[in-house]
Amino acid sequence: MKHISILIPKGQSSLVNIEGSLQILSEVNILREARGEEPLFNIQLVGLAPNTSQRNGQFTINPDALIGEVHKTDLIIIPSLQGDQEKAAALNLEFIPWILEQRSKGAEIACLCIGAFFLAATGLLDNRPCTTHWQLAGQFVKMFPDAKMVPSQLITDEDGIYTSGGAFAYLNLLAYLVEKYAGREMAIAIAKGFLIDINRKSQSPFIIFEGQKAHDDTEIKMAQEFIEQHYPDKITIDLLANKFAIGRRNFERRFQRSTNNTVNEYVQRVKVEAAKRRLETTRKNVSEVMYEVGYTDTQTFREVFKKLTGLTPVEYRNKYNEMATELT
Repeated sequence: MKHISILIPKGQSSLVNIEGSLQILSEVNILREARGEEPLFNIQLVGLAPNTSQRNGQFTINPDALIGEVHKTDLIIIPSLQGDQEKAAALNLEFIPWILEQRSKGAEIACLCIGAFFLAATGLLDNRPCTTHWQLAGQFVKMFPDAKMVPSQLITDEDGIYTSGGAFAYLNLLAYLVEKYAGREMAIAIAKGFLIDINRKSQSPFIIFEGQKAHDDTEIKMAQEFIEQHYPDKITIDLLANKFAIGRRNFERRFQRSTNNTVNEYVQRVKVEAAKRRLETTRKNVSEVMYEVGYTDTQTFREVFKKLTGLTPVEYRNKYNEMATELT
């Protein structure tokens, strides 16, 4: 039987992550028992103190065990820690030596959504691919540059370290773990019972590109604003470098350092974001939208759009536009 430790952090954490993990993994045991099989999981809520207050005292959780009482576990589940991530980590520093000790004994670790920030604080995400809520990916990269953030991914899995994307993507990670531990048939049963889209692999369709402007390079911010105002036009690196009186190589270097995108990548993202808005809210067909955002080649537009969203323009429109009709 696998021992699973669902952490109960101090402060504000995702009660949905905690209860959802407990409910889904407990359901695996219930389904197995109904088939005459032994339970697979021994699940405990593991905390730093009894009667752990959550949500500024609105809720209290009494863990099944404290970390000093759990000498060996097989899987640690870290829920989202809400609010200021540095303060949340500082409030829960006592977990870190225990997590590292359990990892050294072979424990696997799954962090849910922005729980990735706390796992990264342990150093266990250094040089590992990981994901988190796409809205906080930029902040994560700044705080933990040694981790390999892949914000488009819904789930990452490397050597028993698991991360999941934003919000309810944790359900996909739990289904993934159920399949790993209990088999595909059980994972399908869980997915059907909890209405989980078990085949969803990417959070790209949900990402809203808002431009990376959390930097102090004034000229680059002006260049970003120029791109966002003139994206239907042909925008080149030389045009921008000349406009802002910066040498081409220096401009490219500063732009990528500030935005984590090349100029061409940034232009593509702005164009695709504009296309997404049109596909969501208008009756225009894909060709009309393509021309309006500055593309002239259908194949190129389709390839760039799918690379950034995980869907073709037609698939995206059909998914998010109630007025959508089948386009060719």
